[in-house]
Amino acid sequence: MGDGWSGEELRASVKAYLEIAGKVRAGQKVTKKAYYDALAEQFGRTAKSFEFRMQNISYVLSLMGRDWLPGLKPKKNVGTHMAALIESFINDIEQQPSAPVAEFEKQVREKRGRYKAPPEGQKKPEGKTVSITQYERDPAVKAWVLDSAKGHCECCGNQAPFLDSDGLPFLEVHHVRRLADGGSDTVANAVAICPNCHRGLHYAQNAKGMVEALYIKIGRLVLE
Repeated sequence: MGDGWSGEELRASVKAYLEIAGKVRAGQKVTKKAYYDALAEQFGRTAKSFEFRMQNISYVLSLMGRDWLPGLKPKKNVGTHMAALIESFINDIEQQPSAPVAEFEKQVREKRGRYKAPPEGQKKPEGKTVSITQYERDPAVKAWVLDSAKGHCECCGNQAPFLDSDGLPFLEVHHVRRLADGGSDTVANAVAICPNCHRGLHYAQNAKGMVEALYIKIGRLVLE
């Protein structure tokens, strides 16, 4: 399967990671080392190797624009094939199919800085049909959050970058605890932000710091 890890080992690591994440979100006390030790005993690897693998899982979650566990800082030393497998196990275990992004984004990062001449690309890219999970959202929540922002990004404070086709300030609504991570669709978990901050909350190196600042700045937000 690549780098000596079996599919069973990898799936068990992802399952343990997601279980830890669920307990952390629920406010339960978790000893991560106990999970590493249990996996090490089950598969005959060192506990440290499973800790490193979970840091790879954090990295794949970051490629997906998802939150990752505190104390398991993303490690990017994971191949594109392995990244794709980790993402597929995440989607399968959570039973939330989504369009695959990890392998592509990993390839992009590996190719940055390599090309002096423009690549040829594809004149007729092939289309793919994929199953994804969509969450039902309350339009009243989005409308209220947008109105409460009064045309200014609730993250950086700047004015909306443009007016939409209805002449309204364009801002995007972001769930601070993502719906994919079990977050609620309520005004206590949603903010109106500019596209730049929205991308930052998903992909920035300091995304966790940005989230912490939102909880301090916006009184209606409730930590979930």
